[in-house]
Amino acid sequence: MPRSPIFLEKRSYRRRRMMDAVRLLPFLGLLLWMVPLLWPVPEPTAPAAETAPGMPMSAALRYLFGVWLLLILASWALWRRTRDIASAEADDPTEEPR
Repeated sequence: MPRSPIFLEKRSYRRRRMMDAVRLLPFLGLLLWMVPLLWPVPEPTAPAAETAPGMPMSAALRYLFGVWLLLILASWALWRRTRDIASAEADDPTEEPR
């Protein structure tokens, strides 16, 4: 007896991938917030002529707040998208209740 292929409806597949993106967002934010730890920092004990150019603190703070703003906007966009998908599923009269 041939087995039927595993198939997910396009709607439920999109909803699941959207929820995966929502779950992944905090980890992506944590990873992006750790990037400034990789930037070079000048040594405070070395004379000014010998220090390697480091990243200014103002640039690091702008980066952190920029990432924070992008995370807020991404979470808002994902929330809108999942809300729209959920409301479209609730309004669909052809779908059977489970």
